[in-house]
Amino acid sequence: MTDADLVAKKLAQIETYVAELKRLARPELIGVDVRERRFVEHTLQIAIQAALDVASHIVSDERLGEPQTNQALFDLLAGAGWVPNATALAMRRAVGFRNVVVHGYASVDVDLVRDVVEHHLQDLLDFVMAIRSRLSSP
Repeated sequence: MTDADLVAKKLAQIETYVAELKRLARPELIGVDVRERRFVEHTLQIAIQAALDVASHIVSDERLGEPQTNQALFDLLAGAGWVPNATALAMRRAVGFRNVVVHGYASVDVDLVRDVVEHHLQDLLDFVMAIRSRLSSP
């Protein structure tokens, strides 16, 4: 059984990180201000990591399968009706972004960072809403 309190705490963290990005981020400065870029990258990283923690917890507790990658966690959630397919796809992309930031697979494209903060924060909130909705349904 999924620990609803633990999941709720992580979901609230995601909402806090997104709210901070919306309130404090200055996307137009990402390309010229290293502090701005690192604030945005790190905040996105920890928000996405919190979503991964939620996904991993649910997949494990609900015995939804054995994901081969972190991205596959979201496919398992979608397959079990926890999130819509579109949300799973968006979160797979978010994990890819996080992997680049965390592991330095390639230098992070400034335009990509700006695009994520300007156009994809709602993806994280959609994930939160989907999980919260499923947890509150009987």
